[in-house]
Amino acid sequence: MFIEVFYKKSKVQNDNLLKTEAYVDGRWVTAGSGKTFNVNNPATGELIASVPDMNREDVRAAIDAAHDAWQPYRELSAKDRSVLLRKWYTLILENKDELANLMTIESGKVLKESIGEVEYGASFIEWFAEEAKRTYGDVIPAPTNDKRIVVIKQSIGVVAALTPWNFPLAMITRKVAPALAAGSPVVVKPPSETPLTALALAELAERAGFPRGVYNTIATTESSEVGKELCENRKVRKLSFTGSTQVGKILMSQCSSTLKKMSLELGGNAPFIVFDDADIDAAVKGAIASKFRNSGQTCVCVNRFFAQDKIYEEFVSKLTAAVAALKIGNGLDPGVQVGPLISEKGLNKVKQYVEDAVAKGAAVRGGGKEMGGLYYQPTVLANATADMIIAQEEVFGPVAPVFKFSSEEEVIKMANDTEYGLAAYFYTKDVSRCWRVAEALECGMVGINEGLISNAAAPFGGVKQSGIGREGSKYGMDYFMELKYICFGNIQ
Repeated sequence: MFIEVFYKKSKVQNDNLLKTEAYVDGRWVTAGSGKTFNVNNPATGELIASVPDMNREDVRAAIDAAHDAWQPYRELSAKDRSVLLRKWYTLILENKDELANLMTIESGKVLKESIGEVEYGASFIEWFAEEAKRTYGDVIPAPTNDKRIVVIKQSIGVVAALTPWNFPLAMITRKVAPALAAGSPVVVKPPSETPLTALALAELAERAGFPRGVYNTIATTESSEVGKELCENRKVRKLSFTGSTQVGKILMSQCSSTLKKMSLELGGNAPFIVFDDADIDAAVKGAIASKFRNSGQTCVCVNRFFAQDKIYEEFVSKLTAAVAALKIGNGLDPGVQVGPLISEKGLNKVKQYVEDAVAKGAAVRGGGKEMGGLYYQPTVLANATADMIIAQEEVFGPVAPVFKFSSEEEVIKMANDTEYGLAAYFYTKDVSRCWRVAEALECGMVGINEGLISNAAAPFGGVKQSGIGREGSKYGMDYFMELKYICFGNIQ
């Protein structure tokens, strides 16, 4: 009943994108055990659909199908693979509204953000459709005249993509597009919270014409066992994961048995620094964009705000006013800017971190309360200190703690005082400071006077315990290919 109401309300014309089976070896299938699990709308708690709850045997079949498809698929020309990707890209944009609506009801993010994610996710497919034709090698000067040294790049083999719930579409395309461009079949394992967007992408990949077995998507609540199979199965040559550092370490350990190539995009603790020469209004605008998007549930989301002492009160006051103006509610409703958190566990974590901060001296300048269901008020905490949990751990919710600093040297030390190093942001008008601070921050990505930094042309990834490898950009293809050195000898 809810599905009918949803489609009527959202004016969706193509309900074929709501798939309730997994996609393996070019067929829509159920779990071998017959088990299913429910997918619920975090905004309302209502049932959206039930999908197959697959186990290790099911995922092994998907791996086998991908492995069987590898040889014929990698023999396709780069141009042919590029054409397939372009078709997939076009289909995604043609179905943008349907995909965005589906994403909103299963993830809770507001519709405007979902539409933006579809476009952002599609941009990776467009980018790698072109990069497929640019996987250049090298000719290296040989040490003797009778030899020639050549380096080529080849498809790595079956790629497993383990994706998170906070970006149900873009995290798939960022991993899958370079794999497919390189000539590698894929097995996609979305999270149990948001499998429907992933299955819709598989439907569009099928329509685009990818050969049987090249694109596979499973669904499961048995993440531990299924993940272990993807890590330990020797037919999987590459694993790409976006998620927590804790889970990333487990996967890395499990992949050691096959020495699998890995890309890991893990936890973050992003600092956002506002220097006293900054445009405060621009900094507040950037803060809203980089903190409260998807209710604060993004990997590059700001976790710690630092404002210089001379402008501290001005920044906190203006940020509090901007946060108070945010509209909270169901992501399908017009004008809503902040939706629900993904789960009860996520909500409890936010509550715990705010309570800990207040107990240690933080002042709640705005928000700080539950709103029923999975909703939590966007919150600003002043007088934040290093001993609070939120200073070291990712809150993954709509909470903005603001720390005070005096000097550039002090704030760089504070910003780097974490085991994570994914993204960082700062605002200043001093060009020399831009270079000094950007180079001193220990992270993989820096936004200067900008709160939104992700795009397909830029390498995405972190340092320290925020991960290994990069996705997106011209560098992204290299992580889905193998280098091969060829030596020609006895040349007369």
